[in-house]
Amino acid sequence: MSTGKLAAMMLLAGAGVLFATWVGLAGRSPGDFDLSKHSVPLDQIVSGGPGKDGIPALLTPVFVPVSEATSFLKEQDRVLGLAQGSEAKAYPIKILNWHEIVNDTIGGKPVVVTYCPLCGTGIGFYPIIRGRTYTFGVSGLLYQSDLLMYDHQTESLWSQIAMEAVAGPITGTKLAPIFLDHTTWDEWRAKHPRTLVLSTKTGHIRDYGRDPYLGYAQRPDVMFATNQVDSRYHPKEWIIGIEVNGVFKAYPFRELNQVKTPLADHVNGQMIHIYFNRRAQSAYATDSEGKPVQSMMAFWFAWYAFHPDTQVFTASR
Repeated sequence: MSTGKLAAMMLLAGAGVLFATWVGLAGRSPGDFDLSKHSVPLDQIVSGGPGKDGIPALLTPVFVPVSEATSFLKEQDRVLGLAQGSEAKAYPIKILNWHEIVNDTIGGKPVVVTYCPLCGTGIGFYPIIRGRTYTFGVSGLLYQSDLLMYDHQTESLWSQIAMEAVAGPITGTKLAPIFLDHTTWDEWRAKHPRTLVLSTKTGHIRDYGRDPYLGYAQRPDVMFATNQVDSRYHPKEWIIGIEVNGVFKAYPFRELNQVKTPLADHVNGQMIHIYFNRRAQSAYATDSEGKPVQSMMAFWFAWYAFHPDTQVFTASR
């Protein structure tokens, strides 16, 4: 190896260590949790770098009106949108990149909004388990390159994409998902002009104007290996994935770009409509009555890692 290449590798490694130290990542490991009970192989639970709470989840989020949000949000900035009745909230990805979990309420009900930058997955949950409200933090661990949350009440580990506890005292418990709109700020604001917006006043010092994952979504490599790999699409190809009674299907945006919207399809005997917004590069699914179908936008590699038996829509079928 040339001296120049070795120096460059050492520089990158050093930068990673400095970044980890700056955000309080203190070399934690799975040993921070009791994993004696688990539903996934323990050797597939790996450290993502940050330690337990090294990426600080938000427990008391502050929100601002649209008039104030325009000072830090651009039209094409991406947000996770949540609407319940007459109330609407937007969670900017530029903030979620640094916190990943927001413990919140909407319509008087507790909710948890999560985002995994490595997988591109924004998923919301109702955190009421056996009649008790749970709160969640970032464990610093990953399973299949995806965020592992932990709850503060039992310190069980929860897979974001699988939506269930995979290690700890309440392994196997599932979370009830909430529909989130993964779209652009201008699209969300147009639909919900009175939306509240998660503020950059988080109580933490972070440069929310800087993307710590800049360029990641375009690169063909992933930071952490997964068990299942499929090369039909770029690993970071956006897809919308749905489940209908145990049957999974992915709709790659590359395919949706070639057909009219809404797309009518049948999955496991049920009529599904996929609505694709080319301008915002976002999608959602409904049933034949127009009711939202549980879905998630994700990078192709992440969806396939969890659902290797997935069906895949192709425009040329």
